[in-house]
Amino acid sequence: VVRHSEVDYYKQLIDSRTIQTSIVNGGDGSGQHPSQCLLDLMTIYEEFGTFENLKICIAGDITHSRVAKSNMQILKRLGAHLYFAGPAEWYSNEFDVYGQHVAIVLMLLRVQHERHGDDKGFSKEDYHALYGLTEERYAKLADQAIIMHPAPVNRDVEIADSLVEAPKARIVAQMQNGVFVRMAIIEAILNGKA
Repeated sequence: VVRHSEVDYYKQLIDSRTIQTSIVNGGDGSGQHPSQCLLDLMTIYEEFGTFENLKICIAGDITHSRVAKSNMQILKRLGAHLYFAGPAEWYSNEFDVYGQHVAIVLMLLRVQHERHGDDKGFSKEDYHALYGLTEERYAKLADQAIIMHPAPVNRDVEIADSLVEAPKARIVAQMQNGVFVRMAIIEAILNGKA
């Protein structure tokens, strides 16, 4: 299992043909995060039993988020309708094939402070007021809406501290599902070698 700061780091390992072991991508730069995607899918499926026609909004630092990229690709293939929210500076037109940029919030991403250098563009307070899940926005969510976040959470940035464990929040369930999904990945790799 490798987590690497470089996007697509694993391609050189595969192309070298000298690696005689399985490689599990634990996250590559701002490219992909397959195991987080699988646990997110598990959490959504446990809640709704389907992906078809679900309306899912991914909000936050989309350009730098490997979670967003993995989720947008598979959720569209599974029939979900995707929306993206957050600062226009953190959105790329390459995501238009998966959904549209709108001003709503449902699935939150961690602001990747470490990838923005000294100029983050927004104070924590400004980001929270403009794009974060505030108590006021939470109160407007539909009854069946759920809140997801890949964690760790920047409290009072992406989501109000008081909402991290609110009734609609599924962040703890995502963390629990992460244990099961990653155990299944390792078991699949070991069984494949048998």
